[in-house]
Amino acid sequence: MTRAALLVLADGRFPAGGHAHSGGAEEAVKAGRISGATSLEAFLRGRLHTTGLVTAALAAAAAAGGDPAELDAAADARTPSPALRLIARKLGRQLMRAARAAWPSAELDALAREFPKGAHQPVVLGLTARAAGLAAADAAYCSVYESVSGPATAVVRLLSLDPFEATAVLARLAPELDRVVDRAVVAGSAVATAGVDALPAASAPLLEIGAEVHAAWPVRLFAS
Repeated sequence: MTRAALLVLADGRFPAGGHAHSGGAEEAVKAGRISGATSLEAFLRGRLHTTGLVTAALAAAAAAGGDPAELDAAADARTPSPALRLIARKLGRQLMRAARAAWPSAELDALAREFPKGAHQPVVLGLTARAAGLAAADAAYCSVYESVSGPATAVVRLLSLDPFEATAVLARLAPELDRVVDRAVVAGSAVATAGVDALPAASAPLLEIGAEVHAAWPVRLFAS
């Protein structure tokens, strides 16, 4: 499989369901924590170094051959919010459908049987990358980019933010994405010898609280 498979997997048009989720941005916009490009950048930076790091490490570990069931349990332990756990599994189930169509794999089939209601999305992402012939770093890059690009796209819609400004924010964050990927790959690789305790457990309490608040809204533009 060619490295170009990463472009397919990271493409926003890949039917993995991410377009319906704002990554906490919708609640943050309503709460006034995001009001423009500057506050969007601060929000994305915080998300990248917490949730983004954790999910990227999980994806890297899965791509490197870590036990999916153990990684799924580790993801659960690192996701205090019931709403976010539910969303992670829904996204995992949707990604699984697209992944099995694109890159048929016995490992993906086994994971689908073990978690019929969906495994955590980063675990599925890592196994998808593995099925596509990609490396742990590729899975981590896909994960961290998704962790910031999804909310940025949502804020363009929510605030009618100039898309050029949103793209400039992502470009400024690019060196930090590289550093987070490096940390995620090191942690993911360590799982083989040290177990899942080697994975980061960086927390983002406002994202967790915001997810519970958002889940109770009667009307929402995004699912999360």
